[in-house]
Amino acid sequence: MDTLTDAMIETLDLRSTIAEPAPRTRAVSPFEFLPGWLTYGPVVVQWIALGLRYGDLSLPTAANPRITTGGLCGESKTAILNLVRGDARDWLAPYTALVTGRDDFNRAWSLMAQAGLALPVVIKPDIGCNGTGVRLVQDNDALAATLAAFPRGVTLVLQRLIPWEGEAGLFYMRMPGQAAGRITSLTLKHAPCVTGDGVSTLQALICADPRHGRLQHLYLARLRGRLDSVPAVAERVRLVFAGNHCKGSIFRNGADHVTPALTARMDAIARAIPDFHFGRIDVRYRSLAGLRQGEDFSIIEINGVGSEATHIWDPQTSLRDVYAAQFHHYRAAFEIGREMRRRGAKPCGIGPMWRDWRNQGRLMRSYPLND
Repeated sequence: MDTLTDAMIETLDLRSTIAEPAPRTRAVSPFEFLPGWLTYGPVVVQWIALGLRYGDLSLPTAANPRITTGGLCGESKTAILNLVRGDARDWLAPYTALVTGRDDFNRAWSLMAQAGLALPVVIKPDIGCNGTGVRLVQDNDALAATLAAFPRGVTLVLQRLIPWEGEAGLFYMRMPGQAAGRITSLTLKHAPCVTGDGVSTLQALICADPRHGRLQHLYLARLRGRLDSVPAVAERVRLVFAGNHCKGSIFRNGADHVTPALTARMDAIARAIPDFHFGRIDVRYRSLAGLRQGEDFSIIEINGVGSEATHIWDPQTSLRDVYAAQFHHYRAAFEIGREMRRRGAKPCGIGPMWRDWRNQGRLMRSYPLND
């Protein structure tokens, strides 16, 4: 069937796009950290095939026409958050933006005061992805050092640290004109931690862990100055702050936590963003019970068509389900883009898309190591 119709989305069984959580049998799956060319190669082939079929390789960028490239690449995080209207803004973690230059420390404090922010804050690049350059800033010394670590002329987001441990990514999709949208993926993100025994060094604890030991290359460089320390008995040490799979965070499929109340809340928030139809909303939440009720969470980021349904990085997900989810979501991006084009929205075109992708890559290479 050529078109992903309203009825098709309305009646989708979540299990067709979110694999049911399986028993926890694998710490790391054989394909969880495949080379990028192998993971995304089939997706690129699908993208090209759909682009040729519908006459525009940039068609998905029309799915969210108010966002640069529809959120595929090179988009500003604060520009997307600034689009949120009305009462929906109450769900956003407070933030401000700073362009690095002279006297960054004092300007940062002035902007933070205007936004009602105080330390600790999270600092992240306004253009970027995969947690690159994300820093947790606890005190003035760290604030000064973090601002100095970025190149000049780069826009940074300074955002209130939401103290709740729970973090989740909720993928949202709605055909233009459809009565209500859907949550087609929910991922629970967990920080990788080790627990001290009063004897072993931090490095030994990492290497002995069934999962962390296989991913130690993601952690050791960030913890270089602490690797010889000996955590006390029962002391939990968080290995990475950025909640991104490729930086070592642990992702779990949260399909069974999608409820009508949560879906209604996300739909209301998404509808408060003009012409937003496809993307992932990342939140921090107080408890799963509250999240299921659509309460007690704060939005830390909103992503467009370049985002993923990140439940695919649960190590229990089969390779077949990984590709099925990817193909399903990106096909939907083309279908939504085609409908928006029919309604008058214009895809950005291959040239601008390529330039924004190149610019994003250039910026990311200049950012410091994330926490």
